[in-house]
Amino acid sequence: MGIAKKLFKSKKMLILLILALIVGVTVYHNTHKELPEGLSYEGKIHNVKDVRFLYDLTYTGQDGEKKFEQEIFDTVLKRIGEAEEFIVLDMFLFNDYYKKDMGYPEISENISEKLIAQKKKHKNLKVVFITDEINLTYGSHKSDTLKELRENDIEVIFTKLDPLRDSNPLYTGIWRVFFQWFGQSGEGWIPNPMAKNAPDVTLRSYLELLNLKANHRKVFVTEKTAIVASANPHDASGFHSNIAFETSGNVIGDILESEQAVSDYSGGGKLPEFSADEETGKIKVQVLTEGKIFKHLLDELKKTKKGEKVWIGMFYLAERNVIDEIDKAADRGAEINIILDPNTNAFGNQKSGLPNIPVSAEMQKLGSKNIHIKWYDTGEEQYHTKMIYFDRKNEATLLGGSANFTSRNLDDFNLETNLKVTAPAGSQVIKDADRYFKRIWNNEDGKFTLEYEEKEDTMTPFKYMIYWIQKILRFTSY
Repeated sequence: MGIAKKLFKSKKMLILLILALIVGVTVYHNTHKELPEGLSYEGKIHNVKDVRFLYDLTYTGQDGEKKFEQEIFDTVLKRIGEAEEFIVLDMFLFNDYYKKDMGYPEISENISEKLIAQKKKHKNLKVVFITDEINLTYGSHKSDTLKELRENDIEVIFTKLDPLRDSNPLYTGIWRVFFQWFGQSGEGWIPNPMAKNAPDVTLRSYLELLNLKANHRKVFVTEKTAIVASANPHDASGFHSNIAFETSGNVIGDILESEQAVSDYSGGGKLPEFSADEETGKIKVQVLTEGKIFKHLLDELKKTKKGEKVWIGMFYLAERNVIDEIDKAADRGAEINIILDPNTNAFGNQKSGLPNIPVSAEMQKLGSKNIHIKWYDTGEEQYHTKMIYFDRKNEATLLGGSANFTSRNLDDFNLETNLKVTAPAGSQVIKDADRYFKRIWNNEDGKFTLEYEEKEDTMTPFKYMIYWIQKILRFTSY
């Protein structure tokens, strides 16, 4: 009997070891595998005559009332109405799920209606909409809005996330081995995490959600213009503060090339091609995606020196290499001004303050007199901006778009798109970005930001411990 028990236990242990080995090999493979061809894209540097800086801001006016300045999707709607040859959008969140009493702008419906109207106006207009399956809560339900686009001869491409590297490897390794085979579709019975009025979801969809993978890009191109933004065309995100850049010329072709890579590996069709005569403007623009954003960000921080200023507006700041290079630039004598979202609210629901509260506390303890941090004074909206501005007196560089400064966004996990803009200090795009930062930093004509100390008491040792556990295990949305 004792021998039988030992044999049974040894067999059980062997099975557990084999399963652990399978999960381990799966984790290693899916964190080191080759990216689909064409991702982590670095476009050519194009000289253009004009780049337009756009922003959305929600703040408290001098009269104590909420103020909304919204340029980004007003501009997108206008540009849809000007397109005659093609429109390509790649947008992460595109739905109208939210608490109905919040009074959000109907962004997704307005864009959908405008796309359909323009398609009917120009029969040969090619319209392609690339998006993430989060809008279907990973196969739990249909999207009436996206269905209507398809019914009007607009191609909708859902990005395949499985070929991307796993940003949450321990969990995803288990999910890949044990759960992915069962699919996600079926009759939903669990409340949707997106919003109360969203369709219920299946348990299997929740399990896929926890992989924390996304096509997080926010780009819009036509034959006339290109817009790269930090903003989602998502009703519940309608009051978030965001930024965008708009330009034209061969930047359009580079964005289309980067999007063709997503279409190719996701089973989509051929996107339009575009080329134009090179301009001779003084503004340099470059399209960057995924890990190439990381590379250029670190390069710009490393060359920042004494007497220069760096302005950062960021929803999530957590990537350790970026934090280290910010600290080193400050030690070299550069002045670093950082505006952060406090990470305490998401669509009306309370959040813990991770990662910005522990990260900012750590940066404050570094003791550099050249690092200054303020909080954006958010209500139920977010400071969703993702931009850094290097003020080098005669010349300046802007890097902005969809990428937060986190490992998920920068280290070839999520799909991301940013524009890098380098221009003379006197150019309009630099003056507008400079004005944007100084206005909200100094609370000109309204209340935009709070001093660091006003949120400092929300930091606790427990939050700091959770932050580091999440970073080490990589079980985190940042």
